[in-house]
Formats: sequence, C-alpha cells, structure tokens
Amino acid sequence: MTSDITPAPRAGRAQPVPSSALPSDETINDLADVFGLLGDPGRMRILITLLPGPRTVTELAEHSGLSPSATSHALRLLRSHRVVEVLRSGRTASYSIADDHVREFLERGLEHIGHTVLVHTLPRTSPSDPDDCSRTP
Repeated sequence: MTSDITPAPRAGRAQPVPSSALPSDETINDLADVFGLLGDPGRMRILITLLPGPRTVTELAEHSGLSPSATSHALRLLRSHRVVEVLRSGRTASYSIADDHVREFLERGLEHIGHTVLVHTLPRTSPSDPDDCSRTP
C-alpha cells in the first residue's frame, strides 16, 4: 500500500521550489510590504497592546510611548494593510487586531522570541574582529 503523503524534508536539506508554487509577484510584494510594516518597534508595541482587545488612540499612545499623532499615523498605515480595524461608537474610535491570522502571527512571533536567543543581543567574543559571528550567551 502506498501513501499519497510526501514526508516533509529533513532539516538541512533544501528542496527546490517549483516556480509554479510561488505566489504572484504582486502577492510577494504585498507580503514584503506587510513584513516591512511590522518591522517598526513602535507599530509592534501598538499591535501587542491590541492583543487583549480594542483600545483608543489615547490608550495606545500611552502604552506604546508614541505621541498621539505618531500613533494615529501608525494606525493609518496598519489599517491600510488590513492589520488593524477601527470600531466606531458615536464619536469614539477604538482599534483592534483585524483578524485571527494577524493575532496568531503576533502570538507565534512572541512565542518564538520567548524561546530563542537572538544573536544581535549577545556580546562579541572577539571585539577586534568585526566579522566574528561567534557569540557567547
């Protein structure tokens, strides 16, 4: 009896990706834009602050350390990429994570960072050699 399931490649063995499996250039560019958007620490603080639930611009500014103006600008960018959404109640606007995909991505990223030692946070073992990539914890 044969299986229709192909085993996942083992670590260290890169498998070629057929060009037909790649998304369109437009999709790749959109994804790169979102990742670039998420690369800003201020916007990341805003998003993490939104994980428990909706917040106003004032609350987000207080928690993120950004000015209200910078917070509003960041929210406009995040909203334009459908990362956050606005919830209006009368004259009050609150922002929330747009959907479960964004929430899961943030939670997985935090989980990953929680069990990973980041190389750029460790001191160099040989300060005189700028190309020395070995680090000590």
